[in-house]
Amino acid sequence: MLTIAVTGATGAQGGATARALLTRGHQVRALTRFPDSPAAVALRELGAQVHHADFDDRASLDAALAGADSLFAVTTPFDTDTTVETRHGKTLVDAAAAAGIGHIVFTSVAHADRDTGVPHYESKFAIEQYLLESGVPATIIGPAAFMDNYATGWTLDSLRAGTFAWPMPSDQPLTLICAQDIGAFAALVLDRRGEFLGRRIDIAADELTPAQIAAELADALATPVAHQRVPLEFVRSRSADLAAMFDYFSTQGLDVDVTGLRRDHPDLGWSTFADWAARQDWPALLAAAPTGH
Repeated sequence: MLTIAVTGATGAQGGATARALLTRGHQVRALTRFPDSPAAVALRELGAQVHHADFDDRASLDAALAGADSLFAVTTPFDTDTTVETRHGKTLVDAAAAAGIGHIVFTSVAHADRDTGVPHYESKFAIEQYLLESGVPATIIGPAAFMDNYATGWTLDSLRAGTFAWPMPSDQPLTLICAQDIGAFAALVLDRRGEFLGRRIDIAADELTPAQIAAELADALATPVAHQRVPLEFVRSRSADLAAMFDYFSTQGLDVDVTGLRRDHPDLGWSTFADWAARQDWPALLAAAPTGH
């Protein structure tokens, strides 16, 4: 049994990783800025130790990481910006090095190492480079596009009108993965560190075009859904970062070896998009107040 610290434990990736690690019998330290939140309480009830930790408070990180064997590290630019994300990532790496952490699994993003020009890909790649230069034993995983995002934001708003609004051509393939699978894969890597040390692995569980995604959503919702291409200019008016990402998806693509991952790790039970969509409570999601995106 390992003692594994998990940052972002009340978020999608961190929460999924914490749960997967608990299932594997490890001792989990759930690091969060909000130790009394419902998500933190739920993890505590599952057996995790919940620790307050803040990337802007190095002492809190030092205390939370003391004595841990391994670390699952996730950072985000969306509550701050990419400059802050990079600073947070470097602070976390420094704290892990000082604590003598034996293995860091950093979740970046697929293609972050390919000079994409996408701001939040570049910030994650800067953290990757800093991590590798630190000398701390590490593995980097790069998740593809999140299936979970299709049940939020403008996608959910558009589904209420019977369309799947997405800023890509209908026939352009996109690789996808859900948070549950990211957590399962991260837990596998942490469990078998010797097999994965020093590797960078992009991960995805399915590949579909927007037209195919719309068809799968229509099946899950039992109502017609048609893909509607959102103009990139509309996205850019709200986020230059996301516009750059969708431009990359549309022109370069986000290829990941889905077949190879399923072949090499069949025990993980990779979720197809249809699997994920079938697990969602669409009536409740659609009944919620629109986000205004």
